[in-house]
Amino acid sequence: MLLTYIIMLFALIHFYWTFDGKFGLDKALPTDAEGNRLFNPSKFMTFVVGFILLGFSYVSYKLYTGDESPIIVYAGYGLSILFFLRVIGDFNLVGLFKKVKSTEFSKYDTWVYIPLFLFISINFLFLVNYKC
Repeated sequence: MLLTYIIMLFALIHFYWTFDGKFGLDKALPTDAEGNRLFNPSKFMTFVVGFILLGFSYVSYKLYTGDESPIIVYAGYGLSILFFLRVIGDFNLVGLFKKVKSTEFSKYDTWVYIPLFLFISINFLFLVNYKC
């Protein structure tokens, strides 16, 4: 259930940002060496990401409760792969093999986001393969 709660918390944070919340936003978006954000997602897209994260938490919950329907199992494998790919990164700004390492975001990526996404990836894989 911890995985479900963590992903739900991510969804709530995205909803918070949608309604003009600022806390943590500066550490959640990649920046260049001068500190300029490399993209500024719209409120609508941030809201959509929040709902997508709620869907991820639903998959986590269904796996935790022992749902073995193929769509849930495949979604679990897919999410495990998705979060593991985020751990690996884009070989430039995010992930283990990023080149930009001097920004505030890159420090949080190294010490918070990468371990957290690895935890999430492993947990999805565990939930899919070892029914609770």
